[in-house]
Amino acid sequence: MLERLAKLPTTALSDATGGYTNVAATIKPLASHFKVAGRVLTVRLPDGENGAVLEAISKAERGDVLVIDAKGNTNRAVAGDFVMQLAQGVGVQGFVVDGVIRDSLAAIDIGFPVFSKGTTVAAGVKNGTGKVGVPVAVGGVPVQTGDYVVGDADGVIIIPQADIEAVIEKAEKKVVSDEAREQEALHDGETSIRAYLQKVVK
Repeated sequence: MLERLAKLPTTALSDATGGYTNVAATIKPLASHFKVAGRVLTVRLPDGENGAVLEAISKAERGDVLVIDAKGNTNRAVAGDFVMQLAQGVGVQGFVVDGVIRDSLAAIDIGFPVFSKGTTVAAGVKNGTGKVGVPVAVGGVPVQTGDYVVGDADGVIIIPQADIEAVIEKAEKKVVSDEAREQEALHDGETSIRAYLQKVVK
């Protein structure tokens, strides 16, 4: 199932879900080639706190994506290069953060996908008040551990665990349909484009 999910673009998944679980466009990949597709492990952080990120890394299974609710805080980072290397080293696939990180060039250099509201120079603090595996909201979308997340150059989408099979099937059909439409419209340059437009424009 995860192999099928990883092949799908967020655009097709958004069409398949009706867009109701599209994460706000303010949460973007640090690099356009970054992609994640996997099971969610949630983290909830109070303003400026990041200690629970280490707890989540210690509990994560290989291939998990940490979805971190930092309440949109842009003043302190939830992680820097060292924490990202720890996560990558135990098989965490990437971070989706409703907040910011730092050491962004290091994330790009090591190929660790991060989707966030941006970057900051300021470190977070570790006061032990964060929570792992609890319901959160990221980019306006409710998320629970065990849900699925896909992120690419176009954005991030959450897929509830109960819906994953149906959404994958619908998105795969959308990809096939789009490819057929492109073939019909583009196979003969201007001639086929004009024929296609004549058919669809009323």
